[in-house]
Amino acid sequence: MKYIKIPFLLVWRLWFYILMFVTIILLLPLLFILSAKETYYAAFWRVARFWSKILVYGMGFSLKVTKDQELDRSKSYMFCPNHASLMDAFVLIVLSKNPIVFVGKKEFVKIPIFGFIYKRVVIMVDRSSPKSRKKVYQLAKEKLQNGTSMAIFPEGLVPTENIVLASFKNGAFSLAIEFEMPIVPQVYYDCKRLFSWDFFKGSPGVFRVHQHRFIETKGLTLEDVESLKQQTFDIIYNDLVADFKYMKDTNRPNNEREFKSPI
Repeated sequence: MKYIKIPFLLVWRLWFYILMFVTIILLLPLLFILSAKETYYAAFWRVARFWSKILVYGMGFSLKVTKDQELDRSKSYMFCPNHASLMDAFVLIVLSKNPIVFVGKKEFVKIPIFGFIYKRVVIMVDRSSPKSRKKVYQLAKEKLQNGTSMAIFPEGLVPTENIVLASFKNGAFSLAIEFEMPIVPQVYYDCKRLFSWDFFKGSPGVFRVHQHRFIETKGLTLEDVESLKQQTFDIIYNDLVADFKYMKDTNRPNNEREFKSPI
């Protein structure tokens, strides 16, 4: 039965890249114009959400969201979801009506067409360069206005599939303290199980998301980065290990291979 599914999985996977390529080409004029100036970013975000909805729902996924606390659309937040799939960023974009600025890896610039837009709207960081990390603060100050939030996947990578949650980097928590933004821990239970980098695994289904209560950072200093990071890690980790479907997938046999982005 497993091998009978493989041709269908491959066709379904191929459909994702066709869908991504075709929609980028169709939306490219709008994305090109709206990514040209900071003042256009709210309009750019609406187009990005429309595109993300096409990708998420066009692949046969739906969203089931549990929120312990609602966002105030006049405030800025630091979104910190766990990272296990290419779909994670699209899920986050679909969920947020307010614009979010992503801090991402510079390597994604290499993707044809997508990379051109990416470098105009994402704060890129070279994690091996202290100078690059310092520049993130300067760019963030320019972008965090009028309810715009930030998003960083604190693991900094898509970990091996047998890992529940990889250790967190400091960046998201330093920035949250610097700009007094509440941390928004989000747990994505199903993205790894339904759409990992493993082409021979996955299916349409429901992406369950749990948005936890926010962690306030007002009054904290950079000396509190470690405790803030650990608090956020514990919230997400404990939620994941308590989820039967997530742990069954994480603990499945022969799950130690690492599936990575082709970049």
